[in-house]
Amino acid sequence: MTGIRLGLSSRLIQLTTVLALLFLWYLATTNRWVNPVILPRLDLVWRDLVALVGTGAVYQHLAVTAFELAVAFAIAAVLGLAVGFWVGTSRYASLAFEPLIAGIYAVPLIIFLPLFILFFGLGVQSKIAFGASYAFFPIALNTIGGISQVDQRYLTLARSMKASQWLIFRRVLLPGALPVIVTGLRVGCITGFLSIIGGEMLAGLQGLGSQISRLSEAMNSSQMFAYIVFVIALALVLNFVLSAIENRFKPVGEVA
Repeated sequence: MTGIRLGLSSRLIQLTTVLALLFLWYLATTNRWVNPVILPRLDLVWRDLVALVGTGAVYQHLAVTAFELAVAFAIAAVLGLAVGFWVGTSRYASLAFEPLIAGIYAVPLIIFLPLFILFFGLGVQSKIAFGASYAFFPIALNTIGGISQVDQRYLTLARSMKASQWLIFRRVLLPGALPVIVTGLRVGCITGFLSIIGGEMLAGLQGLGSQISRLSEAMNSSQMFAYIVFVIALALVLNFVLSAIENRFKPVGEVA
């Protein structure tokens, strides 16, 4: 019961925070505390959001962004898991490459966006490559971390029983590291989504981010905020779904 009450309490705090922010937005715009060009009225944003969803104007851009995210995440997951397992299962590789991967991850990769555009152009290819690059690092690092947390006694026992490397991987390493790996996949997917939106805003011809940037340049604040709210809602839904999947792989005592 304590866990259920704690979960309900946290959800109540989250809901209260969102409602408080919306109320402040309403007060700021109705009392003209903020220039309406910078922050449009809440009812106008809601009107444009309903129109976008109702007329289907947003779905073409959503399809482009969703395609970029799906391909970028698939690439990042394959490479991140492969590199993570290779580094995590080799002491020498772990000492040599884990600090290198962590160090590169600390660099703001957005500064390399012009290079992605130079190599791949302004189309979806550059956004896929950029999103995959961002998503790769949390997946690889969490895979390395998950493998390092596997109890060494299980590995010693498996080797003493002459288990093959494949059997050790399938029965010991993968089950032990899976909760941390799934967390890395969730973080990688969210990070990839945010980086793709950012890439579209800075240099995109299609997608949700490019539409936000285009509306900003046209000073169409209400429609721009409608797209921003739509992207925020997408991010929240994506995080909720991925968190629910992640919780299925956590030990029972750790599930929120």
